[in-house]
Amino acid sequence: QVQLVESGGGLVQAGGSLRLSCAASGRTFSNNAMGWFRQTPGKEREFVAGISWPGGIKYYADSVKGRFTISRDNAKNIVNLQMNSLKPEDTAVYYCAARRDYSPSRRADYDYWGQGTQVTVSS
Repeated sequence: QVQLVESGGGLVQAGGSLRLSCAASGRTFSNNAMGWFRQTPGKEREFVAGISWPGGIKYYADSVKGRFTISRDNAKNIVNLQMNSLKPEDTAVYYCAARRDYSPSRRADYDYWGQGTQVTVSS
């Protein structure tokens, strides 16, 4: 079992930046690909970014490519999502997820999920 806790969400103006962090505890963080998803009311959970174990492969949604960067610190069991040039359409609850596989997935077929952190971008 892996427990995931997100932090770093908040309110920011358009064009600003936020850094989300996901701290993993419990069963080993090793060998798990990690991902970030987001969800707005009435919509399905949407893939944002994914990173392999130990971190050599990264995937991004087209909507965030060039603005968001996913990274992981395997010594500290932390995955980060640096979000720059934020837009109002980035407003959502952001979820961290872990997958019992070396490779990330663009689908929501992850095994463990955090509780989410709200990101609100004002225009």
